[in-house]
Amino acid sequence: MKEYINRNIEKHIKEISDIFPVIMITGARQVGKSTLLNYIVPKQKKNVNFVTLDNLDLRALAKEDPELFLETYPTPLVIDEFQYAPELLSYIKLKVDKYRLNEFNSNKNSNGNYYLTSSQSFISMKNISESLAGRVGIIELLGLSTREIFDEESKPFIPDIEKLKKSKESKKLNIIELYERIYKGSYPEIYKNKIENVENFYESYIQTYIEKDIRKALNIKDELKFKKFMNSLAARTGQELNLSDIANDAEISVPTANDWLSILVNSGIIFLLEPYSNNLLKRIVKRPKIYFLDTGLACYLTKYPNAQILESSAYSGHIFETYVISEIIKSFINNGMNPKRYLYYYRDSNKNEIDLLIEYENKLYPVEIKKNKKPDKDSIKNFKVLDNLHKNIGNGIVLCNTNTIFPINKTNFAVPITYI
Repeated sequence: MKEYINRNIEKHIKEISDIFPVIMITGARQVGKSTLLNYIVPKQKKNVNFVTLDNLDLRALAKEDPELFLETYPTPLVIDEFQYAPELLSYIKLKVDKYRLNEFNSNKNSNGNYYLTSSQSFISMKNISESLAGRVGIIELLGLSTREIFDEESKPFIPDIEKLKKSKESKKLNIIELYERIYKGSYPEIYKNKIENVENFYESYIQTYIEKDIRKALNIKDELKFKKFMNSLAARTGQELNLSDIANDAEISVPTANDWLSILVNSGIIFLLEPYSNNLLKRIVKRPKIYFLDTGLACYLTKYPNAQILESSAYSGHIFETYVISEIIKSFINNGMNPKRYLYYYRDSNKNEIDLLIEYENKLYPVEIKKNKKPDKDSIKNFKVLDNLHKNIGNGIVLCNTNTIFPINKTNFAVPITYI
């Protein structure tokens, strides 16, 4: 029997299901959407119906006779891969509105009646937003965080040094263990089934992802070019986005590269970290940075054969930064907070760069990410560019492989990545 891995986002899903009648879980394939709902919904509701539209017979019924489909499978209802039958949306809306009217005459609560999952948020989001406005809570699920792998709770990562000192660290990993974690990636299947040969997993994942999602959505005729495109993106994780170079690598046009990138972003494969903007900043770089949300997928696409070679490679620093950024993103999403509202980076035309800026409660925290154990004052030299912003600047930190928090100077500190 496969062991369920507790997810830190469960509490947030419960909160949303108490507010909205429809809950939509989006995310890339294999991040555990259906497993999560199959585990938590029966704990909240009785007599739950579970259907997947991967089943062609059920898909045909949902598309051809949505009303009969919803009568056959009453609420509470979980519909997996619902994007295959968008015809259901208008009928779900009618059902929801009817339930809401009946609430005035009964003690029944219509919230948390429908749970929908989709690995094609680029198709689903517009339909959902238009059809179920005010009736749906949308939640993104990513792969496992390190804290989830070790069955630890997670809070949004805020670099307030006094609060960090009082918080609980995650399990410590030595450098080899850390790069094994980076190399394996975040897909639950790898950890539940103790998959050792992750190369086979990712090869199958890419084939399924391209065939089921991307090719159909974009009518891609040249699969090799799309693979080249993904390889080129993976080689640039942790770097500033340059679509022209990526398009040249894949032998496609820049508009095509932009369309393909949008699909990867909207389906939870890529995260674009936007540059920090401020009216006082006149010479900032305006292009985002690319981050893969699963480091294992990035390692597979860049053809690294094992964690040891990865750790000693020129790619080591970029994939380490990608891992740290993805873990911070998960810490926000798993607590119901949109990382786009809090996370940025800084770079200006003078090549001053800060890896990460976290804006929280009207305070701006600068963060550098270093693989080494003992960062020095040179690591924080660019923090001074924030002095002219007329913003409330919090303490700065360098996230690194140190074993303990220690001061670099009076206002900046080295912090182990185990505090994420």
